Amino acid sequence: MSADNKDPRLAMLVESIVRLSRGELSSRIEPSTARDEVDAVITGVNLLAEELEQVYEQFEKRVESRTAMLRQAHLDMMKMAMSDALTGLANRVALMEGIEEALGQAANGAAPPALLLLDLDSFKNVNDRFGHDAGDRVLQEVAARLNSVVRESDLVARLGGDEFAILLPAASKEVATQVARRALEVLGEQIQLDSLHVTAKASIGVRLGAPGQTADDLLLDADTAMYAAKREGRSIIKIFEPVMLYSRQLRSQMAAELRGAISSDELILHYQPVVELATNRILGVEVLVRWQHPLRGLIPPDTFIPLAEEIGVIHDLDRWVMSNSLRQLAEWRKDFALDDDFQLRVNLSAVELKQLDLVDHVRSLLRALHLPAHSLVIEITETAIVTRGEVEMYSLLSLQQLGVGIEIDDFGTGYSSISYLRELPVSMVKVDRSLLVELNTRTGQLEFVAAILQLIRAAGLEAVFEGIETREQADQLRALGCASGQGYYFSRPLPADDASALLATTRYLRAGEGIDGSEIAPSR
Repeated sequence: MSADNKDPRLAMLVESIVRLSRGELSSRIEPSTARDEVDAVITGVNLLAEELEQVYEQFEKRVESRTAMLRQAHLDMMKMAMSDALTGLANRVALMEGIEEALGQAANGAAPPALLLLDLDSFKNVNDRFGHDAGDRVLQEVAARLNSVVRESDLVARLGGDEFAILLPAASKEVATQVARRALEVLGEQIQLDSLHVTAKASIGVRLGAPGQTADDLLLDADTAMYAAKREGRSIIKIFEPVMLYSRQLRSQMAAELRGAISSDELILHYQPVVELATNRILGVEVLVRWQHPLRGLIPPDTFIPLAEEIGVIHDLDRWVMSNSLRQLAEWRKDFALDDDFQLRVNLSAVELKQLDLVDHVRSLLRALHLPAHSLVIEITETAIVTRGEVEMYSLLSLQQLGVGIEIDDFGTGYSSISYLRELPVSMVKVDRSLLVELNTRTGQLEFVAAILQLIRAAGLEAVFEGIETREQADQLRALGCASGQGYYFSRPLPADDASALLATTRYLRAGEGIDGSEIAPSR
């Protein structure tokens, strides 16, 4: 074939191959009717183009599928990063983003947001009594209930532990208060866990957004209000006020000062006599710690003991009280003719009861100071042993075997029942002062106290009544057969020097009088 008569199909083939190389996979050449070798090549090129097109389509589908999977995985990861794994609520990161967005909308003319911070009351007792699985189920139910009281535009978050938050964009004080009240209502209803019934009440702090605030500012203020609510009582709603910040700063300062006070000479011990009601003989003393602050004066334990527990120094405080009070007892036994049954009663925290070296520490102190074990009574609250944990039970049993007395303090305010106490290695029960407050004003209260005393006796335990403030109360308890008690009617807690002066002069108290003969007024 001459150049002038060159077959045009060859040019078409070259052009088609070039298009295929460029990715134009839909390119095709129509074969001629000649059905010769050129047409055979054209057919081959068309088949190749068709196969390439099919392969590319499959590749595109795979790429689209993989892209969709990656996009979904990214969304899932983002959702996980912004949500709480246990409850499915928003987490702290998501809450902070929500607050920033709501504050931004407020800066552009919308109503400011409100933030509610909730902390469950006594949730630790749920974990301790029923286990962490039950605690997790309670948290999940709390999350569901909180979701049920908010608007669609609101955000419910779990910040960790038993702390929750509700963000209300564009909310008034009335709306925020209404949501807080509804939250308390739904959380006040019992939660049923199989055969168990649990109540998860909460303390709530409310902060209404203000111009110029940051997300951190709003969260800190709501947290401050929430702690103010917890200090005031359970199931309380407190709306933030600027004065609360001062109180929080003061508390933070006091926490820092308390750490140093334990290792310095700022802590002092007072001793309140425990008497035999039939004779007013001094059976022993209860040790009470005070903080002699260089600027604020004498700070009572109700103020700094919870703070010591909160900041983690209660262990050091317990050890200081134990060692110093036992040294004082050793001095008294050396200087005065104390009765053989005279006992020092020392309060012990739940934290200290869990220390593996507690028994060795007590044994070493008693041995070093040449004190008999029966001269020491350790007082523990009901809540400290309600779980009957292995370490706690080991400590109690070992102390009992050592000869140390074990007394349940504040009986009547916690969870214990008489049948429960019979299973514990305790020998004494101190009945809380609250049962005596209405002894002569509330109908049936005297009979109620008598019944409690009989139950304690039936369990083989000794009852000690605290908070005796009048002669009438002492006479009534004596008539009921109560063996011992303590309270302002007999003596206020005394500094070490005054307690020493008392023990040096008598074994019997002049009820209703101080050591100088002056009348002792009731605490209230």
